[in-house]
Amino acid sequence: MKALPKLILTLPLLAAIAGCIGEPDKPQRRPTEAARPAITVPSPQARQCMATLGSQHAVFSPVADRYYGSGCSTVGTVKLSALNTDSSTVSVTNLGPVTCTTATPFAAWARFGVDRAAQQILGSRIISIETYGSYNCRNVAGTARRSGHATANAIDVSGFVLADGRRVSVLDDWNGGSPAERRFLRVVHESACKRFGTTLGPDYNAAHANHFHLEADGKSFCR
Repeated sequence: MKALPKLILTLPLLAAIAGCIGEPDKPQRRPTEAARPAITVPSPQARQCMATLGSQHAVFSPVADRYYGSGCSTVGTVKLSALNTDSSTVSVTNLGPVTCTTATPFAAWARFGVDRAAQQILGSRIISIETYGSYNCRNVAGTARRSGHATANAIDVSGFVLADGRRVSVLDDWNGGSPAERRFLRVVHESACKRFGTTLGPDYNAAHANHFHLEADGKSFCR
């Protein structure tokens, strides 16, 4: 029975020693391939489209493919920073990822359909195209059908800024602008109809009173 106090005294000492020793150092683990961010390789069709877009002197960067579920995605998209026309660089405002197949006719439209019309009709080149964006996971208004915006395949254009400081907007000038401004907006709308599958404007319905909806969907619908 005399050995018991020694045992009681020994146990805390052993615990303290064990606590000081701790576990042996573990080797550092390098991130595995699965832990690294996935790199999306554009499809051959996307690469060809981006080559065409580059040949139009558009300033852009590819965007990694993303799937959001419920029929919404940004696949084969680019981020447009600027467009080059015959004699100037045009900025694009508020534009998120947009499919390359929509960005390509958009770049051509800005150069040949918008900038040249602005110079001929309004006497000034454009320096900016204002938009309400591209990608938006939503349905066509009043329906259960996904909008072209749900796959970043459409751009909503709201207005244009000219080098002389003027701003021409779809909402204010489609019907309320000067004769030259009204003519300009109708000319660029008609030009868009030749480049995009679906082109919608103020004469289509009230939902488009303030913008042009430009969508490269392979259809032929111009309103």
